[in-house]
Amino acid sequence: MKRLKKSRISPQHVIGLCTILILFYLWWYVTDREYIKAMFLPSPRQVWETFKVICTEGYKGNTLGGHMLVSMKRLVIAMFFAIITAIPFGLACGYFKNVKAIFEPILAFYRPLPPLAYYSLLVLWLGIDDSSKITLLFLAGFSPIYISCMASISRVKEDYIYGSYSMGASRFQTFLHVILPSALPDIFIGLRNALSGTYRTLVAAEMVAAVSGIGWMVVDAGDYLRSDVIFVGIIVMGITGLILENGILWIEKKIVPWKGKE
Repeated sequence: MKRLKKSRISPQHVIGLCTILILFYLWWYVTDREYIKAMFLPSPRQVWETFKVICTEGYKGNTLGGHMLVSMKRLVIAMFFAIITAIPFGLACGYFKNVKAIFEPILAFYRPLPPLAYYSLLVLWLGIDDSSKITLLFLAGFSPIYISCMASISRVKEDYIYGSYSMGASRFQTFLHVILPSALPDIFIGLRNALSGTYRTLVAAEMVAAVSGIGWMVVDAGDYLRSDVIFVGIIVMGITGLILENGILWIEKKIVPWKGKE
């Protein structure tokens, strides 16, 4: 007999969907009865109409797709450079204690700093164009990836390492075939944390001297009390964030299929 496929719809998914529907109903009910003024809480219908207008006619000279494209360009470039630098740097600091001893004092000082604390300095150095914004996003994404990569080395079981050495593997072969695969789950955790932190910083990066981007659109709409535009921006950013995070989870399942398995 053929093995029956397990249903992908779990009780937890049903509960989550019910929660969303209840919240949506409460939103509709409160706005329909006008318990809260539309300036503070627009109705779902008003948000939907605003969404269609921004998609077709645009907001301040750019459509919603245009704003998202600008923001995603900044985010992707920053995450790309954060990944290609933080992963090897974090693994090197975790594997070579002397390398960690050299750079850890600098990174320990930089990690707790909130991004906005040095954003003005970046604007002073790099100008008001995309260079300062991408650099801010890069710095926001670098630290979580670096920490996860460095910590992942210490979690590798020593039995695996010594077993590799006993079979004649060199230090480089042990790193490539034993340590790196064992560290991949933690590396992907760092990527997810970096993406969420960088995405949150996106609004701050677009607050200063910007005229486009989804974060800028939300901030600009707040200056004019356009709560409907703010809701559109927040909802779009939330959905986009979920898509990006689930994309990383999908890649992780393909690259690290052994995660959670003995």
